[in-house]
Parts: sequence; structure tokens; C-alpha cells
Amino acid sequence: MSQIGVSTSSFFPLKLEDSFRLAQEAGADGVEVMITNDPQTYDPRVLDFLSRRFDMPILSIHAPVLLLTQGVFGYDPSEKLHRSAELAHMLGADTVVVHPPFRWQLAYSRIFVDNVHDVADRHDVVVAVENMFGWCASRFTFEAYAPGWNPGELDVPHLTLDFSHAAMQDVSALTLARQWGDRLAHVHLCDGTSPKENFHLFDEHLVPGQGTQPVAQTMEAISQAGFGGHVIAEVSTRNAGTDDYRVQMVKSSLDYARYYQAVGRERHLAEASG
Repeated sequence: MSQIGVSTSSFFPLKLEDSFRLAQEAGADGVEVMITNDPQTYDPRVLDFLSRRFDMPILSIHAPVLLLTQGVFGYDPSEKLHRSAELAHMLGADTVVVHPPFRWQLAYSRIFVDNVHDVADRHDVVVAVENMFGWCASRFTFEAYAPGWNPGELDVPHLTLDFSHAAMQDVSALTLARQWGDRLAHVHLCDGTSPKENFHLFDEHLVPGQGTQPVAQTMEAISQAGFGGHVIAEVSTRNAGTDDYRVQMVKSSLDYARYYQAVGRERHLAEASG
């Protein structure tokens, strides 16, 4: 059965300790640690201490692949992925999330698939490549990733589905999940709207049900198909105002996932017995 957790990025810009505390208050099964410029997010001693203090297992590690974290773990993207996987293995996390290469990382894009396989084998972790999106400016869209935003087109065994990123690309997350099949290994639970519907430059990471993605149907469908990976709430609470409201937003996301996964499991059992 899937574990339902929350990303530490959901509580940005709070401190890492606050993220673990609020994750516990929200009733998460564990956390996904987003590696940032904060050294605590990649210090195994700090992470292990917080995990034990708040009884919050670290389920997954998000590699430092954002533009703002380009210098974390050095500037070699292959080494960054290796070090992220090494950290995950040390902490008992079984999954590492990584983005496809940026288009200007030409050399890395040529070896990316091989690197994903090598890192997974060497560190005994699932390396799940996440769907991204083109960058919109005015009426034009710039394809920022190589060979593209859809990692399902790559020869990699495991994929991460992000609903907000799907919305930015103006595609259905349900369609992606069906196309990917059993390669879907990890979910970033959130919602979003297409820039074509409501123009915006950045992915929104809304609470599930507040956007236009088929989140409920997708959660039901993948659960019905036997999905066993982690579901990680990755919602933006930066405008929440209070910790209580942040917890409420995350808890509602976790409850949403648990409800629709339960519906999917019931349908799966009914099909199996019928």
C-alpha cells in the first residue's frame, strides 16, 4: 500500500525543523526532503535527527536540480544525482526524484538515461524522473528540457507524475499515468490550471481539487491498477499566513489522496473477486 507523505518544499519558506513538525501535525506517513541551498537539507545527521524526533520517516529525496540549487553538490549533474542517491540510501529513503536535463546541458542529456540506470543500481534506490513543462513567455513556449518535458519518452524504468507540471504543459495527468503504466513509481500530489485557461508564468501547486487537473480520477485509476509507490503532497502553503492553516492545507491534501486511493483499491478488489 502507498505511503502518503508531504514534501518539505510545501512549507517553504519555513525552516526544515518546522517542515518536519508540521508534517507530523498534518498526519503524514513521512516526508520527501527537497534539497535546497540550506545545508541542513543535505546533512544526514540533521535529517536523521529530525526524522527520529518527529517520528517522520524520510520516504524520498528530491535531487537539487532547480536553477536556484545549481551549485549544491557541485556543478556536475551526474555527481549531483549520485550524491542525492547516496544520501537517500543513508537515510533509508527508497526513492530519488530528478528532473530531465535542461536543454543547455547538452553533454549531460546524452548520458542522462545511462546515469539514471547507473545511480539506481549503484545505490539500490528508485530514480524516478519527473514530468516537467515548457516555459511560457507571452505567446511563445520555450522547451527548457532535453529531449523534452515528458520523461515517458525516455528509456528509464521509473517516473514521477506531478499534476501541477502537467497543468503547465496543458496535458492531462490521467493521460500521462495511463501512457506510463507500471513505470509510474512516484506521485507529487497537487493541482493546477493551464496557462491557456488562466495565464500565469509559474506552476501553482494548488491543493487537490482547486485546479482543473483530473486528480481524483487519476488517484482512483492508479490505485485500481495496483500502484504501490509513494504519494507526496507538494502543495504551496507560502501564502497560508499561519501554521494552522498550512497544516489544514496539507492535511486536506493527504485526506484527499487516502480517500480516492481507497476508492480505487475497492474497485480493484471487486474486479479481482468478480
